[in-house]
Parts: sequence; C-alpha cells; structure tokens
Amino acid sequence: MSQALVVREYAELTTVPDKTSLKQTSIPESCFDWLVEQFGGSSTSGKLIVNVTGLRKLKLGSYVGFIQSPCGTSIEILPKHILTAKSENQLEESRKVLLKMIAVSMNLPFQQVGSANLQLMKYPLPEWIYARFLGELDRLYKKGLRFSYETVEEESRFLRGQLNTSIQLRQPPGQDHRFHIRHEIFTPNRPENRLIKLALGIVREKVQQADNWRLANELGHLLEELPESLSPDLDFRRWGDSRLMTTYRDIRPWCELIIHQLNPLAQKGGHEGISLLFPMEKLFEHYVVHALRKEVKHHWRLRTQLSGESLCTHKPSGKTARKMFRLIPDIVLTCGKNRQILDTKWKVLNCADINDKYGLKQPDFYQMFAYGKKYMEGRGELMLIYPLTDSFDAPLPVFTFDDDMRLWIVPFDLKKGTLVDGEYCEAFPSLYTKPKALAG
Repeated sequence: MSQALVVREYAELTTVPDKTSLKQTSIPESCFDWLVEQFGGSSTSGKLIVNVTGLRKLKLGSYVGFIQSPCGTSIEILPKHILTAKSENQLEESRKVLLKMIAVSMNLPFQQVGSANLQLMKYPLPEWIYARFLGELDRLYKKGLRFSYETVEEESRFLRGQLNTSIQLRQPPGQDHRFHIRHEIFTPNRPENRLIKLALGIVREKVQQADNWRLANELGHLLEELPESLSPDLDFRRWGDSRLMTTYRDIRPWCELIIHQLNPLAQKGGHEGISLLFPMEKLFEHYVVHALRKEVKHHWRLRTQLSGESLCTHKPSGKTARKMFRLIPDIVLTCGKNRQILDTKWKVLNCADINDKYGLKQPDFYQMFAYGKKYMEGRGELMLIYPLTDSFDAPLPVFTFDDDMRLWIVPFDLKKGTLVDGEYCEAFPSLYTKPKALAG
C-alpha cells in the first residue's frame, strides 16, 4: 500500500509505529530494507544519504528532495530550516523555496509560477519536474520540431539518389535488377528528439497528477513515430547548440534531469524506484551566489571557488616545495587589490543562545581566519552566511580577530533571496544595500 510522507533533513525513519512528524516517521519494512540496500551506511558523519543508527532505525543525511521505493512509499525531504509545520501553507512555501534553489543550482528555467503551478506545489517534487518538462515540450511542439537530412543506404527495385557502385558491382547473377542506392530523407530522427521521446516515455510511466497524465499521453500520441534514444550519453554530446536550435535550449536541462534517473546521485542496480536528491549545502551555496551576483556593485568582481592559496607549503628533502591543504572559499569579491571573503554554511543558528555560542562552530572560524590571512593578507572584512530562521533573524554583532580583520555572521532570507540588512552593510561596499528610511 502506497504512502506519502513528508520529513525534513536529518529526520529519523523507523519501522516501529510511532507518531508521524517532520523529525520522525515510520515506514514499511519493505521501504526500510530498500533504503538500506540502496543508500545505507554506518557512518554518523552526515555525509551519507541515510545512516543506520540502530535496530530498524535510519537517519537521513543533509540531502533534500524525493525518494520513492518500489513498494510505493514516497518520502519528500524538505530543508531543515523548517523545524515545525504549523500549517499546510508552510509546507507549500518551503517546497516552493526548495524548487527555486534546485532550479538555480541546476540552471533550470524557472519562470514566475501561475495558478496551475501553484496548485502543483501541493504535490511531491517529481510532479513539478514532470509538469515543467511537459510544459516545455508542449511549447516546443507547437513551435515545430527540428528536422534534418539523414543518409540512408538500402537495396531497392527503383533507382533513387546515388548508386553505390562498389556494392552494385558485386551483385550476384540474377540480382542485377536490384539497386544498392544511397539517398537522404528529411526526418525528425535527431539526437535531441530521440532524447525528448525517451524522457517523455519515463514521464508517462511515473506521472500521477491528472493534468500531467493527460498532457503526457496527448504528447505521446503526437510523437508516436519518433524513436527513443538508445545511447543517451552519446546523444547528449551530439545535442546541437546552433542558432537554429535555440527553441530546444529550455527543454534540455529537464531531459537531463529526467533521463539520469531524476537524480544526480543516481542509484545503481536493477531495483525500480525514484530518487531525486540534492546535497543541501551545495543548493544553498549556489542559491546565495546566484542572488549576490545581482547585488554586487559593477566595479567589483564576484568569483567562486577560488583555489589559488593553500594553508602551507612543504618541501621534502631533495624535492620541489609543494602547496598543501588548499583553501577554497565559496565567494571572493575583488576590486583592484581589495578583497572580501564570503562563505556559506547550511546550519541553523540561535541568536538568543550565547551560552552555546549561537550554535557557531570553532572549525568554521578557523577556516575563515585562514581565508583572511592567505587571501586578504590579514586585513579586511569576512562574512559567514547562514539561512534565516525564526531563531536567527538578524545579523550578529561583529566578531573581531584583531584590529585589522573582522568576521560578520549574516542571515540569508531564502524566500526573498537576499541578505538581511544590518551593521555589516557599511563594511561591505562591494554589495548594494537598501536605502535607509527617511526620518519623519
């Protein structure tokens, strides 16, 4: 019997019947065994998709998205900043934010949603993926599929195109009336169309929402003559990017997402099931970078994953010195010789809990200190960016490493896609700040 469950990151899954919540829920034995076989591990580091924590207990890692086991149990995993769900609207809002983050991270087209798409927010993530793919395919079909000439070699009773003389001369006696010819046909059998047909076939098997099912089957009948791709990786490499193929650009990322088992961490083996999973740290990092690119002042340059500096150098005897422990900050803002370092952390802070240091971790401070020393020569402003939550809704007072280097802890509003304003604004001339309200 199928079940639809909603949890958040690091939720506990167990086969013991218990009260269902975002933090803990019970799943069938068959789903539990499948999760252990596909994704299980014994590590408690949080790096795995699921960690076996006890007898018939699993703990999810820092991944969000959707899993559906072969028995029909579906588990939707939302970001952990949603600690409680007081209403269905909060879940829909969280899902909407997550979809935006996925779209940004995977460079997927994401237009402003209308009433139909808002209705889809109530369904699990794959239904939204299917809807976006089907919508793009419907638009593409109405604009017209791209055809191309394909060379065909065949034996025929009629002479057409070019005679293949080398083969014709080897015809056995009595077959002189059969012509070996080579000619071209105008056909939609292109790599792009084959991949689209393959993705559409997957969607038709998996889709459940009524409007998606109806559109998928309608498009399936319209494209019935198209062959499916037999070598998706090869066809993706052959996907055209010329000016004539501009109408295909928006549908390609959806095809990639669907064909690659709806999962960048695609499961291996012959078991059926859906898994659409994304590492939350990377989603958050990409989302913040995407937002800040719009906020950086024009004479500043934003660079990501800069790797020019290392923590130290080491020179073994008789060998050339080499750099060790490379330092790779998430975001580096540069203007001439001026630099500012920003790093993202997908962790929930509590600005009222000073006794626990707000939930901040000492290794993160060591990391930022090293960035400042190596990339900024020990002078300037650094920033750690955390998600905005009910317990962390304003920037913290500045942390001072010394007279020349300071660290700011700033919340990022996932819904609005902006940093929350505070004292740090004057210290970061690289970023646009909102105008202050006029007195009176």
